[in-house]
This record gives sequence, C-alpha cells and structure tokens, in this order.
Amino acid sequence: MIVNERLKVAFFTLGCKVNQYETDRLAGQFRQNGYEIVDFDTGADIYVVNTCTVTQIADRKSRKMLHRAKRTNNDATVVAMGCYAQAEEKKLQDDKNIDIIIGNDRKDEAYDIITSHLMDKAGTACMNDKYSSQEPFIHNEHVRAYVKVQDGCNQFCTYCKIPYVRGRLRSRDIEDIHSEIEELRRAGFMEVVLTGIHLSSYGVDKTDKKNFTELNGRILYELIESVSGISGIKRIRLGSLEPRIITESFAERISAIGNLCPHFHLSLQSGCDETLARMNRKYNTYEYREAVDLLRKYFDNPSVTTDIICGFPGETDEEFEKSHDFVKKTGFSMVHVFKYSRRAGTRAYDMPEQVDEAVKNKRSGIMLATAAALTESYAESFIGTPQRCLVEEKIRINERLYHIGHNERYMRLAFEADSDSDIINTIVTVTPKRYHADDILLCERMN
Repeated sequence: MIVNERLKVAFFTLGCKVNQYETDRLAGQFRQNGYEIVDFDTGADIYVVNTCTVTQIADRKSRKMLHRAKRTNNDATVVAMGCYAQAEEKKLQDDKNIDIIIGNDRKDEAYDIITSHLMDKAGTACMNDKYSSQEPFIHNEHVRAYVKVQDGCNQFCTYCKIPYVRGRLRSRDIEDIHSEIEELRRAGFMEVVLTGIHLSSYGVDKTDKKNFTELNGRILYELIESVSGISGIKRIRLGSLEPRIITESFAERISAIGNLCPHFHLSLQSGCDETLARMNRKYNTYEYREAVDLLRKYFDNPSVTTDIICGFPGETDEEFEKSHDFVKKTGFSMVHVFKYSRRAGTRAYDMPEQVDEAVKNKRSGIMLATAAALTESYAESFIGTPQRCLVEEKIRINERLYHIGHNERYMRLAFEADSDSDIINTIVTVTPKRYHADDILLCERMN
C-alpha cells in the first residue's frame, strides 16, 4: 500500500440532528486516520453529502450540493449518503456527478466503502501512524455534542418517508451511550443533546411492549438519569418528543433531574384534530395541550417549541384557522413552519384535495408572522433576569463584537466581547436588556 500526502475531505449535512451526528462520526473516522477535514467550498479530494428527503426542497438541495462538489473539483470522489441516497438510489446511479451512493442501511460502513473505492481508483491510501480509536470524533458545534440514542421509526405518519428510508426502531444500549458521553466530556463538552428519529420510542425494541406509551417513558427516563450522573456534564437537552410521552409521572420524574434543560420540542404538525387524523398523528389537540400544561406545571417557564405543516391535503380554510388559533393560544417559544411537501411513496401523496401552492404560501406566511411574535414575547420574559449563558462563538452585530451563546431554555444570548477574550465553552452570567432581530437577546455580562 502506498502512503501519500494527506487527502482532504469535505462534508455537507442536510436535515435533522441525527444526520449531523452521523456526519460527525464519519468525519471523526477520517480525521483519526490522517485525512484533513476542510470546508465544503474549498478544494477537497473527497466530498460527502449527507442527504435528506423530508421535503422536495431537501431533495433539490441534496442534488445541488452533490453537483456543486463535482464542479469544485471534477477529479474528486463525490459521495451521496443518507435518506435521499436511500430513497432515490436508482436515479442517482445514472448521475455522472456521483461516484458512491451510501444509503442509511450502510452508513456504519461508510468509511470502509469510501476508502475501498479510493484504493480501487488510485491504489493509494492515507494512513496515520498516530491513529487512536480513543480520539473523540469531530462535532459540528464546539460546545454542544449531539448523541444519537436510537434510529428508525414505527409511527408511519401519512406524509413522512422516514420510516421507509430509516427503517424500524433500533435503540442503543444505555451503557454504550454512557461510554460515548464520558468520552465527549473528556474532550471538553459540557452539554449533550440526546437525539433520535423517534426519541420517545427509545427502548421499546428492547422490551415486549408494542408502543412507547406502554412504557410511560421509563427507559428514556433511565437513560436521562444515567447521563445526568456523568461528572462534568452541565446540561442535557432532549431532541424532539411526541406529546404522548409527557404524562404526569414522566414530567415529575424528569423535573427532578437538575441538569436537564427545560427546553422541550413537542412535535405538533397541526392544531386541528381533523388534519391530525389524516396525518395519522396518534394524539389530538386536547392531549397535546395537556402535555404542554404538565411541562409548565413541573418546570419554571419552560421553552416549548414545535413544528407546523401548512397546506396538508384536505386542509380547508377553517381547519387552518383552527391550527393557527391553537398555535397562538398555546404560546410556543418557537415554531418551525413548513409547507406540505408531496412525497411519492407516502399515503398523503395520493390523498384527494391537494392544496394549491399559492394557498400554502399564504398560510405559511400567516403562521410565520405569528411564530415570530411568539418568539419575541417569550424572549422578552427574560429581560432583567440573570441568565446562565454557555458561550459558543463570536460574531459581529452592527459592527460590534459579541459573544453568542444559549441559556438552558435555548434562548440565544449576546453580550459584548473583547477582541482578545477567549471564553468559548464556559458558562457566564448575563442579564438580558433588550430583544434584537434574529431571535437574540442583547445582554450585559455580570461576572
């Protein structure tokens, strides 16, 4: 085997935090074996695009980035990986811009697949005598580490392709997750985010239960409790949860975990019961609101965020108004608004009464305006009250240099920074003074 100069690898990730986690793992393998990780828009020998197929826009963006990679370096090896690669493998096989296609079912083998291709292509490889399996993998964020605790989904919502491209539920062992987080802490991370494709179902596949509701959140709680005991982990966040997991007992138990952030993303998708039924969401708005009320009962001013789809097939003006009214009355801290994207292979694709694009645009515009007002209202609830900010980066706002970070409720905080100061990955106390555009609270540092 010939050893050549360090090959350069660039990564681009679309979609969810699980995708980002998987990209980071793969980047870590390349880094450990002597490859140089570079920005996507610079010259690289290997480009890996971890794709998404949750919407038509995600499909287009995936294709765009794959083609951009080839244009940047026509001699590079271009890799399509992930959900879009899984769903459209046959179509991508005819794309001359793409050299390797790796679906979700082969992501764990991605490093071996890519390096084997390089060997076949040029008979060369990049090796590093200092290889160490204990070296922590690279994370996209410098102070916050995402940890995938489960994969797959058994829910089969009518609009979603994810169960088809990710497969059925699979959960990692608590001991394995615990070991990874121990390693992350040794690497300096103070905050971890437990994430998955359907986090609420964590552990169901390891029991004789058929549904996560039968477990009442017990195994997920055990995981959170285990992670909370790792020395040096100051904050634990949870990925997206389904509202049915928020029972009285579950909310009470997790509220006793001191380093669990009171920041909960409860997937809603519609605030109208008729629409929820067509989506095959297995709760109604009354049950959803009960979950939110329980979180507000056991946590002080928790951040409750959600997703909303506008223009789902059959959504009438009246149904949209119900959904919009529910969002306003629930008072979310942040709402991610999406226009329904028709996905071949899902039940919703063939549903009658598909909503016109112009109507989707109008409804999403209304929902986005409401979402912005809700976020501003929630942000202003922190003005004048001391907040603990985990510092993440420096940016310029109106030509002035600021440190940026988040509090436990994932509110974005900014305070003025010295050009020479280096307090990234530390927690400082600040007092918010006023709300700024881009969902930022401008603050004064107290310590």
